[in-house]
Amino acid sequence: MKKIAFSGASGNGISPLEQIMTLKGYTVYGTDHSFDIGKDAERKKALSDVGINIVHQDGSAITDDIEFLCVSAAIKDSNPDVKKAKEKNIPIKFRSDLLREIFSQYPYGIAVGGTAGKTTTTAMIGYVLETLNKKPCMINGGALCNFQNNKGIPNYIYNEGDICVIEADESDGSITKYKPFVGIVNNVSHDHTSMEKLMEYFTTFSNNSQNIVINLDCPYSSQIKHSSYKTFSTKNPQADFYAHDITATANGVEYMFMGEKFQLQMLGAFNVSNALATITACSFLNIDPKICAKTLEGFLGIKTRLEKIGSKNNITIYNDFAHNPSKIRASLEALKAYSGRIIAMYQPHTPFSAINTGNEMAQEIAQVLEENDIMILQEIYELTKDDVGITSDNIVKEIINNGHKNAMFLPTKSDTKEFIVNNVKQGDRIIIMGAHDNSLADFCREILEAI
Repeated sequence: MKKIAFSGASGNGISPLEQIMTLKGYTVYGTDHSFDIGKDAERKKALSDVGINIVHQDGSAITDDIEFLCVSAAIKDSNPDVKKAKEKNIPIKFRSDLLREIFSQYPYGIAVGGTAGKTTTTAMIGYVLETLNKKPCMINGGALCNFQNNKGIPNYIYNEGDICVIEADESDGSITKYKPFVGIVNNVSHDHTSMEKLMEYFTTFSNNSQNIVINLDCPYSSQIKHSSYKTFSTKNPQADFYAHDITATANGVEYMFMGEKFQLQMLGAFNVSNALATITACSFLNIDPKICAKTLEGFLGIKTRLEKIGSKNNITIYNDFAHNPSKIRASLEALKAYSGRIIAMYQPHTPFSAINTGNEMAQEIAQVLEENDIMILQEIYELTKDDVGITSDNIVKEIINNGHKNAMFLPTKSDTKEFIVNNVKQGDRIIIMGAHDNSLADFCREILEAI
């Protein structure tokens, strides 16, 4: 039996690959610094439960009989596993390269791209295909709520059929590596790099795709040209797939599509766009659009994507992975469709993110929030002592400069929790936003318990 190792085992991109390779018959070893310091215990147990051997990130996983070490783009050369692999001349593969190898084994590959919505859309497609017994393989960055009682982390579906659905990441440019049967460009917005570079990535991705799905509502994705494409829209009835009369419901959203009313068990008009992207992609597999829309009514969403953690004393708290201007705006707008004040907290994940999108983020937040809504910025999650002059407080000042005066800088979780518990009122909706920090869900639960 072949042995392989993964460094960064807890990561959203690495963890589905570990689990799939275990099901393929490999002996899999996984390491993660967060496990070593006592964090992400739930994810550690979930991975162990499916047969992954979790060991310390000290190079001990890299033995002479390891076929290769798989790492994410975030793993540095100073990582002990990487250093040991280089000493032993054991091949090192990026996560995206292993994903490409698996993806290329399926004749009908669907790669979901876009700076927002790709995790949810990937999950929606996987859920529809699995529910309709199409036996897909799905590799995703987010865990499906429908499968949360399954063993392991439910961010994958494994079948050896002829369809594979993946989330294609533009943040490191790896989206250009895939050659799908269907490529989806959900949208293009300012995030990890310049708009020029993003458009370059998505244009190459489109050229690599046999068929392409385009969101007409995005001014950037709508520029993409292809010889075989279908479009979707919530604004333009000339699109191939068009939804309208989108209305917030008590627990989600409903919409009109092809003369019938459908609903989703998720908040936000943006999720109707994700549903349309799913319907459009599945149409290339000759799946009836109405059957697809009806099947999506059973989809429960993704963990950490505007996920309702709970309600208490007529106060509801949500955990959200939103971490760029368009995602934050979309989540806040989804909550503004309901009555009640918003108390929002955002924790920028990296210094680069705070610098690259901070001013744009401040503008979006100030435009959406009303006078009595409260916006809290925590200090940057991955800030180090070398990051001089960079702080979340800079974004707070820009939010205030853009007209929303009820914004504040509270550096730590304890500061944030104390403020929220002391100031929350019945009818409020609390949303905790940020990426990379897997403890935010537990933080939401702590606040809920303390209310």
